[in-house]
Amino acid sequence: MAEPLIVARQLVRQFRSGGGFLARPATMLAVRGVSLTVARGEVVGIVGESGCGKSTLARLILRLIAPTSGQVLFDGIDLGRLGKREMRQVRKRMTMVFQDPYSSLDPRYTLSDVLSEPFAVHGEAPPPGRIAALLDQVGLARDMGGSYPHQLSGGQRQRAGIARALARSPELIVLDEPTASLDVSIQAQVIDLLSSLRRDLGLTYLFISHDLGLVRYFCDRIVVMYLGAVVEVMPAAGSMPRHPYTRALIDSTFAPDPGKRRKLEALTGEIPSAFNLPPGCAFAARCPRASERCRREAPDLQSPDGHAVACFHPIEEGASA
Repeated sequence: MAEPLIVARQLVRQFRSGGGFLARPATMLAVRGVSLTVARGEVVGIVGESGCGKSTLARLILRLIAPTSGQVLFDGIDLGRLGKREMRQVRKRMTMVFQDPYSSLDPRYTLSDVLSEPFAVHGEAPPPGRIAALLDQVGLARDMGGSYPHQLSGGQRQRAGIARALARSPELIVLDEPTASLDVSIQAQVIDLLSSLRRDLGLTYLFISHDLGLVRYFCDRIVVMYLGAVVEVMPAAGSMPRHPYTRALIDSTFAPDPGKRRKLEALTGEIPSAFNLPPGCAFAARCPRASERCRREAPDLQSPDGHAVACFHPIEEGASA
């Protein structure tokens, strides 16, 4: 594996809500002790159901929000020790593409304005020819620079978001469900674009999705989250799942290939509240393999052969859930 660009160590993020006169605020653990390494040039997928902490983890890694505890190193730099000025310099090397391309673009800005904004934030002007080059990189016509977001299609808006992310030549791009709001045919075009940009520019991606099928198609390695914690790290996109939750996700999703679609039973049972997590394994109430030990003890993430799984009863290769 190449040298790590990102190293996250035991990240925890708590949020408080409610409270008031004679009432104590409730505390939610959005991210629970997550450790993660992303090698330079790698595409790591983070997958899980809505509310599992994927986007919160991404914002912690980009230092858009501060962790309650834990550490993030970017290219060996401890982001928690940086002041505002130093963080501004590091932030030029990392960026994010958002899920909804329409709401992430200012409706008052033309496409040229959108692509100039990352430079303006740092008090700079874009280099000559840079806007045209960005439009070329993402497959948009140069004469679209004067268009406003409402004049673009959904796919064109997402390409504009990707172009904006590329403006300052970052090393790391966090892709927060960048295809979720697009038609399937447009999804494939955007994934192809991201693949070619990675190859040509040597980019590192952190790809967030709830669709494990899409993640297996696009990513080198897969991190599976459930209620704020990592339950499995698949060392290769084609690895067979060992955690029952990962198996259920694969059974309920499909890759962007109609021949691979599967229609199987969805997960049953109630998802525990993140404000009141049960003792033991958080997935035990929904797991067909759960035992009394699972309800009593929380399994650690173990990786004796490089395939990490947090489960007392992992699925053996070739076995059914």
